[in-house]
Amino acid sequence: MRSFAFARRTDGATALEFALTAPVFISMIIGMITMGVGLYAQVALQHGVEMAARCATINATLCGSSSAIKSYAQQQSLGLSPPTSTFTVTAPACGNQVQASYPVTFDLVLFGHTNVTLAANSCYPK
Repeated sequence: MRSFAFARRTDGATALEFALTAPVFISMIIGMITMGVGLYAQVALQHGVEMAARCATINATLCGSSSAIKSYAQQQSLGLSPPTSTFTVTAPACGNQVQASYPVTFDLVLFGHTNVTLAANSCYPK
């Protein structure tokens, strides 16, 4: 009779449920933060490429050479610090084209290091 009374007690049910769901919840939160950082880096790189392609077409005094365009793209990358060697400048038929390829390493708590290469491309017409 005493063993049935112990089975009906619910004193630690909340603690047990928390212990079972907390790791999944915390992993999801860390994953969402990591994805947010990755998306921010992609948007920042794309912004730098788009602004540099536009500058190459519109402002010849500021972005007159390939090195000036790369430097401008680096400055416009909104919080990232990519080296100027990340960017390439070409002049195809579409206009002034700036491309970027930037490797990023994410430290995921449960999965270790993940290497991702972000790519951005923009062509502004002449």
